[in-house]
Amino acid sequence: MKGLQVLVTGATGLVGEAVVFRLLLDKRYTPVAAVRATTRLSGLCRIVPFDLELPTGMPELRGIDVIVHCAARVHVMNEKGADGLAAFRKINVEGTVRLARRAAECGVKRFIFISSIKVNGEGTPRNKTFKATDLPAPVDAYGISKREAEDALRQVCEETGMELVVIRPPLVYGPGVKANFLSMVRWLDRGIPLPLGAIDNRRSLVAIGNLTDLVLTCIDHPAAAGEIFLVSDGEDLSTTQLLRRTALALGTSARLLPVPAGLLQAAASMVGKSGIAERLCGNLQVDIQRTCELLGWRPPINTEKALRQTVEHYRDETR
Repeated sequence: MKGLQVLVTGATGLVGEAVVFRLLLDKRYTPVAAVRATTRLSGLCRIVPFDLELPTGMPELRGIDVIVHCAARVHVMNEKGADGLAAFRKINVEGTVRLARRAAECGVKRFIFISSIKVNGEGTPRNKTFKATDLPAPVDAYGISKREAEDALRQVCEETGMELVVIRPPLVYGPGVKANFLSMVRWLDRGIPLPLGAIDNRRSLVAIGNLTDLVLTCIDHPAAAGEIFLVSDGEDLSTTQLLRRTALALGTSARLLPVPAGLLQAAASMVGKSGIAERLCGNLQVDIQRTCELLGWRPPINTEKALRQTVEHYRDETR
């Protein structure tokens, strides 16, 4: 007997693919992967074509019970101005709304939207946290488009009766992670000295295993409908602590120079990299208490285990 039919968009990305693999392990669900490119999921589950950018690119949704919408135009560093925002809106807002309306027409019961903590803002003051009930304060085009998508989805679901669940993760890491996190692992593995040995900030992260566990919880939990959930590993780290723990997982020592954060930020500002310095030196903490209480959920993977899994995958890929 087949379980709930769950369609996952963006199933070639880090989050979407991980969600599909988790669904494959749980007999309560039958995953369907919506992709626009080739995928290693072929042969493991049903694959349907999907392109969020194209009005004609909607997937087949008949028989689908729940959608987990991971596909998006992701954050692009240093992209500014009206053209950048328009590009994000075309995919992250217009494409998402198009999918949601089609889903409602086809009888999809619940729409889980993977949003971003950037809807809350870029950072938090010292000893303060973002909460799901905070007024949104996105700054960049990506965050603005995610906030607008949330608002538009809420309207669609109010009009149609389809249930909406919004999840706002901070930085996601784990096996297969790319971009800045992968660069950090490579620098540490190569023993490159980094001027990040005196950063006393606090930042929330979420391991891909914890995020996918929350997604599965939200698929049919009655308390999830209509809610916004923040998610993290439940332990906030400084940049210095993260580097040292990652180095430990690699079996090496982090070569960190104790350069004061203020000096780093000043130097970065001089070369037009203040945004990078803020992410390295600033605070971004999320409060997951409401998520845990409403759903009876706890992050199942601790930071050490998640970093080990990340490093093991990196080692396998570089052999």
